[in-house]
Amino acid sequence: MAGAKIDGRMIAQSVKDRVKKAVDELKGQGINPCLATVLVGDNPASATYVRNKHKACDEVGIITRDHTLGAGITQAELNEIIDGLNSDRSVHGILVQLPLPNQLDEFVTTSRISPLKDVDGLTPYNAGLLAMKKAVLVACTPSGVMEIFDYHGIKLEGKRVVLINRSNLVGKPLYHLLLEKDATVLTCHSRTKDLTELCKIADIIITAVGDRSKFTLTPDMIKDGAIVIDVAISRHMDKLVGDADYDKIIQKASFVTPVPGGVGPMTVAMLLKNTITAASMSSQIG
Repeated sequence: MAGAKIDGRMIAQSVKDRVKKAVDELKGQGINPCLATVLVGDNPASATYVRNKHKACDEVGIITRDHTLGAGITQAELNEIIDGLNSDRSVHGILVQLPLPNQLDEFVTTSRISPLKDVDGLTPYNAGLLAMKKAVLVACTPSGVMEIFDYHGIKLEGKRVVLINRSNLVGKPLYHLLLEKDATVLTCHSRTKDLTELCKIADIIITAVGDRSKFTLTPDMIKDGAIVIDVAISRHMDKLVGDADYDKIIQKASFVTPVPGGVGPMTVAMLLKNTITAASMSSQIG
């Protein structure tokens, strides 16, 4: 019997509905939630991502400020722009779209953002709080995955989770979030040995490789009734795909996220939620 498709768009809409209500409440207090985006260069994919984020903000009533910068900007110039946004009390969230051109340092750039406005959850301060179970602003994709589990009532306590990613953006934050829920987490990566055998004993597989030429999650790698969360997205044979062979995997798994329409919409929804959280914190600080 086929498993259930996880509808990320529907879950994301439920988050947006809550965010819109929170926006209205904040506006009633004289606070107009505002997200500033910084896009460096002319990467078409990055430009599309930023447009989609602006559109989502508009749908829930969040103000956006767009900062599109030339590809040749220096680190010092970018730092100055971020400093200005940090000190602007009308801006509640700052998002620097990654990746950046080669002359810019991503760690230096994201570290420059005020932790109180770090809606991507990438500053060392917020990453440290996450490790200590004290985070308020958490990376959007990992928190979106956790929202999926909550929505479907999937209990994580004692579950064996194989996490195929160790990046700062996905794998590491997810590791801490899963541990908080008392899951048993095994982080795998390109140097992991016997990955197939490890996947076979997992109750939940979360995969975020994003390169079909290097990795595909196939049905023979999962046990009956496993849950598969596919975070990856790439173009393969003129189609947008994830890591999982979805049509075959869903015949064996209990829950599977499709690509597109799975985790992707959740990432944007959690960005909106983080922006509202940041705006709320600013009202408490005064």
